[in-house]
Amino acid sequence: MAKRQASEPLDELLGVASPASKKSRTAELETPPNENGVSFATPSHMDQVIASNSDEDDFDDHTTAPAAPLRQANPTEGYDDLYLDTIDRQVLDFDFEKLCSVSLSNINVYACLVCGRYFQGRGPKSHAYFHALEEDHHVYINLETQKVYVLPEGYEVKSKSLDDIKYVSDPRYSKHEVMNLDRATNEHHKSWTLSGKEYTPGFVGMNNIKENDYLNVVVQALSHVPPLRNYFLLQDFTKNSELVKRCSILFRKIWNPRAFKAQVSPHELLQEIALRSNKRFTLTTQSDPVEFLSWFLNNLHLGLGGSKSKPGSSMIQRTFQGKLKVESQAITARADATDRLRFEEAAEVKVDIVRFLLLTLDLPAAPLFQDELERNIIPQVPLTTILSKYDGKSAQEHHSQRKRYRLLHPLPPYLILHVKRFSQNKFVSERNPTIVTFDARNLDVSPYVEPNPAEWPPSEPIWYDLVANVVHEAVRTREDVADSGDEKKTWKAQVRDRTTGEWISCQDLYVEKVQGELLYLGETYLQIWEKRREPKPSGSVAKAKTKG
Repeated sequence: MAKRQASEPLDELLGVASPASKKSRTAELETPPNENGVSFATPSHMDQVIASNSDEDDFDDHTTAPAAPLRQANPTEGYDDLYLDTIDRQVLDFDFEKLCSVSLSNINVYACLVCGRYFQGRGPKSHAYFHALEEDHHVYINLETQKVYVLPEGYEVKSKSLDDIKYVSDPRYSKHEVMNLDRATNEHHKSWTLSGKEYTPGFVGMNNIKENDYLNVVVQALSHVPPLRNYFLLQDFTKNSELVKRCSILFRKIWNPRAFKAQVSPHELLQEIALRSNKRFTLTTQSDPVEFLSWFLNNLHLGLGGSKSKPGSSMIQRTFQGKLKVESQAITARADATDRLRFEEAAEVKVDIVRFLLLTLDLPAAPLFQDELERNIIPQVPLTTILSKYDGKSAQEHHSQRKRYRLLHPLPPYLILHVKRFSQNKFVSERNPTIVTFDARNLDVSPYVEPNPAEWPPSEPIWYDLVANVVHEAVRTREDVADSGDEKKTWKAQVRDRTTGEWISCQDLYVEKVQGELLYLGETYLQIWEKRREPKPSGSVAKAKTKG
């Protein structure tokens, strides 16, 4: 077999030095053995050997660990919209409490616009930075400043295509937009979600996380009181309490005309309420809407800088607070007394002026048996009948005292009425199913107000119109039917659309129209009435009408 020829003649390679001989690296690392007979290479010596051999050894692996991405102050020229196509608007939900999903910190929180999760910080050692490297998600928005950044590079993105996301995260309104919310010419009266579903701003569903529908109905009712709503939509609350901030954000999201979804979640507000109330009101336990409303209004009043002693020092009191005259007389034991509630002329009567945010109305006791014709199954009572508690003539007994109540001028712009349905003693909790009949318009409150010609002509009615109606519904589950008969309480809010005059029923995520003539068919529990704006008569005109 012929021998293979060399690729180059050996004569031409004369004088060329041979390559350096390769030494075993282990041989160079050897050091004198220690007292135990074991030899080690010191770290400094090892580093020198590896550094000296790295250039010589052609068989060494020259690949090194990838360097950290360079931080940039601005995007690379021509790549301003890099990674923006990875944003998924369908998964974005800014209603949750702004906490990092890893550290649970609420400081400097960013939302990933690719998966919707929250992370803290954007520096090289932050959770958002690691998430960008691990998951290849690069676009983040600061939930406080609404600035969008690309990670891990770290530069800010200034693209108008992100304005819709910034608006959904923190909606802002101009004075012109707020003034047009209740006008029939409102161009934002109808809106559409990302999926093409039509909805009306202000009339959206609220997520019932577990048992927080008591809060949902209160927020729905308050968000349709125009002075309070406009105040929370327009004012800047950066220096106010966290409760006021989160309430303002929720109001702004309810009225958002450019929302991605047709519902909102009160989770962020609920977490702050649970913290401030020492877990008296939580999202896992059903509570009474009136108890929550009383607590909520008082804490909002204090959070807005209101005073405990000075009336009308906040928007809450200027909207709902009124005055009430209370006459009290001790009940004495007399043999000839036929009526304990009849005021005696000789006895001393104590008069107090108190302020209120809501009025409680007592229902007559429900009959124990049906009548002969079986018609009185569910009793009914007109609203004006139970309002007679405040006419200054009817008396009630409270702790061995007879009391009379009467409203005083000036009346509040909005009147909150609470129909007391539940009573509880040591043994059982009872519900009064009596239906309260009313007309949604033209409630005359003048018979229950102390005449004051300087404030209002005594002969003219004082009209109030219904704004919101909170209804109780008793739901009996299957296991309860055969046993104790316990009922589960559910709540829904009925609010009026001021642009069309229609009534909308909001129960958690369900929003539907309801006829205004049928509002009274439910078990009314809480109502908000709006005073009609009529010109205030001057003192001379009032006196002239009084004389006439």
